[in-house]
Amino acid sequence: MLIQGVYAREILDSRGLPTVEATLWLDSGLSVTTSVPSGTSLGKHESKELRDNDGLRMAGYGVLTAVKNINESIAPQIIGLDPTKQTALDQILVNLDGTADKSSLGANSILAVSQAVLKAGAASVNMPLFYYIKEKYQLTQNLQIPTTIYSMICGGAHGADNLDIQEFQIIPVTYMNYIDNLNMGVQIYQAIGKVLKSKGAIHSLGIGGGYAPNLFHNIDVFEILIETIHGTQYTFGKDLFFGVDVAADSLVIGGRYKLKDNTDPFTPKQLMDYYDTLRKTYHVIAIEDGISQDDWKNWQEMNAMLGDTTMIIGDNLLTTNKTRVQKAIDEKACNTILVKPNQIGTISETIEVLKLARDSGMKVVVSHRSGETSDDFIADFAVGVGADYVKFGAPACGERVVKYNRLLAIYEMLGQQG
Repeated sequence: MLIQGVYAREILDSRGLPTVEATLWLDSGLSVTTSVPSGTSLGKHESKELRDNDGLRMAGYGVLTAVKNINESIAPQIIGLDPTKQTALDQILVNLDGTADKSSLGANSILAVSQAVLKAGAASVNMPLFYYIKEKYQLTQNLQIPTTIYSMICGGAHGADNLDIQEFQIIPVTYMNYIDNLNMGVQIYQAIGKVLKSKGAIHSLGIGGGYAPNLFHNIDVFEILIETIHGTQYTFGKDLFFGVDVAADSLVIGGRYKLKDNTDPFTPKQLMDYYDTLRKTYHVIAIEDGISQDDWKNWQEMNAMLGDTTMIIGDNLLTTNKTRVQKAIDEKACNTILVKPNQIGTISETIEVLKLARDSGMKVVVSHRSGETSDDFIADFAVGVGADYVKFGAPACGERVVKYNRLLAIYEMLGQQG
């Protein structure tokens, strides 16, 4: 089967901002459709989305140029090609763009086509997408559902900006099966809403579906979470632990980090001591973007200080970029990678990063973005590459729930019971 055509359109993501959707069809009559997400807290080393910057439509965020690039520039180059030749097709996209950061055609247009090719490849050989990825790339031999990281409370740019930390997460124990894991996420998520209401902590929902309450100290959130868990059937520190996405770049003031929990801004060393306190007091076992994205020295120190007991997760530090991941490995800057295909722009480059991270012993978290769509692609991708964890936001809101529901379907297909 060969590619017969590709057509892209502008759609809206979960924030009400435009993104790219693409449909690819084969000469057999099969067709696939995929859409790409977009981030809010963007790392400066990410590949670049292409936006129209026309203030008179879509608040300046339109993607009509990216859509046009697919329909007029990319499509003619890949029609007639075999969709199972992912690496060769992705290289055509990279060459056609010709920039290091995908800024010519746009990472959003390139990834839409790259994802569509992967889906079409799976369809052409009549395989579920997760299984096709597993067979094609051999990054895992044992297909299973990754442990989920649930975002429960949102702060920073994902919330109402009253809390400093961007995400407060619960992380179930890794040996829990997915059905029990999801039940825990739902039980605690619903219970948090009731506890916040009982305390008059007026709340809305943040970008990732977690609650955005009118609390003003990060420690208050941990206390609310612990109180909530005590009212459920789960034991804190045994059945589940906490994680945080700090998004430290948003906290930097003159080389120090301003958090409302302390009168004076923290030095990097004081911030690490603060994280150590969170680890010991609140069982925080995962810290994402705990230091600003170009402060390699203090990433090294944080990993040396906390890495034996804590997942030190690089997101903006690494941006799913092979060069930056290699540097992190060489300098022992972190022990866990957050993988987002739209940070680099093609499936093949994402796979290269995953292989590098795996070979170095890093743990892998495959992640959604804050601006999501109803595409469940990332769930299949996470299972197919053998991710240790997935991060899809709260167990609420359609664009998040569709990923969790897809994991349920995959769980059944794998026959995982208990």
